[in-house]
Amino acid sequence: MAKPEATGEPGVKELGEAQTVIGVGLGGLGPGGCSTITETKDGRILRLRPHPYDWKYTRASLNPWKMEARGKILEPSMKSQPPAIGIGYKKRVYSPNRIAFPVKRVDWDPNGERNPQNRGKSKFVRISWEEATDLIISELQRVKATYGPFAVLAQCDGHGESKLIHKPHGCQEELLKIMGEYTLQVRNTDSWEGWNWGAKHAWGHSPVGQVSLSPNIMLDVSQNTDMILYWGCDSETTPGAQNGQAATRLLYFWDDLGIDGVYICPDLNYGAAVHADKWIPVLPGTDAALQLAVAYVWLDEDTYEKEYMATHTVGFDAFADYVLGKVDEVPKTPAWAAEKTGAPEWTIKALARQWAKMTTSIAHGNGGPGIRSPYSTENARLEVVLLAMRALGKPGVHQIKMIEWHDTSGSAAMPGALGSGMLRANTAYLKSLKAMGEKMNMEENGPGGPGGPAGFGPG
Repeated sequence: MAKPEATGEPGVKELGEAQTVIGVGLGGLGPGGCSTITETKDGRILRLRPHPYDWKYTRASLNPWKMEARGKILEPSMKSQPPAIGIGYKKRVYSPNRIAFPVKRVDWDPNGERNPQNRGKSKFVRISWEEATDLIISELQRVKATYGPFAVLAQCDGHGESKLIHKPHGCQEELLKIMGEYTLQVRNTDSWEGWNWGAKHAWGHSPVGQVSLSPNIMLDVSQNTDMILYWGCDSETTPGAQNGQAATRLLYFWDDLGIDGVYICPDLNYGAAVHADKWIPVLPGTDAALQLAVAYVWLDEDTYEKEYMATHTVGFDAFADYVLGKVDEVPKTPAWAAEKTGAPEWTIKALARQWAKMTTSIAHGNGGPGIRSPYSTENARLEVVLLAMRALGKPGVHQIKMIEWHDTSGSAAMPGALGSGMLRANTAYLKSLKAMGEKMNMEENGPGGPGGPAGFGPG
């Protein structure tokens, strides 16, 4: 059956239905939030489905990227690749647990008794959006006037619900900038603690301590890597909220290329269940012991990249002495590590020897619990040492991330994802936010007072 010509519409609609392009990413960084077509009727969502790009564009006009390796090709789909969690957005919208309208405590009077002792006890009453807006403005102004300009805290760090323009963290910052000064919460390094306090002091890569991804690193892996160690990494589940199904497509591409996948993690996660050629379960928090044992095998069997270590590292001799037991009289042998990790001695030896023979990269979904747990600094910096012992940076030897690909997510790879309807809707949202801030500034400072529209930035 011949494919119909592009009509300028995303797809066939039933009578009375409307379609809107929206973002449904949940991780905070996905460009466009993994765009979807949302079909509605009488103001209610009927369904969500991938956003087709060929309703308006051809592949030739978009001229997308193409990855060629070992006789196979990977290129973007002609539709967006939203994750399962995004496609389930309809259930979130109509969840009985969702607060669908503003409410306030029945015994809370902003101009009288506030009854803080009844928090968590008293009931709530529905109020209008106008009243809710006025309450937010008056309370912000009251706190600022009573306690000073920095008494309002903006909790703007970490991840929020993805959107290209109206990210939740950015919205509150724009509002507070119109008011004037405020206090910005700066997040600690809990999400990448091991990288920050361990790996960063072994190889740099500020500010986080993870590798700074180079252009075409995935292409190099596809062309030159023989084995990927997914260390504490669920390569299927973790990337979905940010990159849609882009990681999934890449993983199946690597499977087709014959790249071995070894998953080292306590749990048989979904990525391991689907893609692993070998799963090596280890007890939580024992990765460092496994890494030291791998280094021991390489040192004992003289299978590491000696010239690279001599020219690209400092202090390796002291590390080698520790691994071999010359410092504390405890050689970090596979037998020593087996008691700590739960992995059999022969499995640790086999891993080390296979790793020495094959061009290998290590993959993470940022690190997970293994990089956020106590003493995760040790396994983070030990990974840097192991990569160096294999000549980090040569073709096929990398640390790679299966998440936060800001240029190659399933939705961003095709410019058609940024439909004009979504941009118009987001612009309207920003304009309403700007109007709210201007009202606050007008009430507090009069026309043209501090923090007026000029401080808002692009509108």
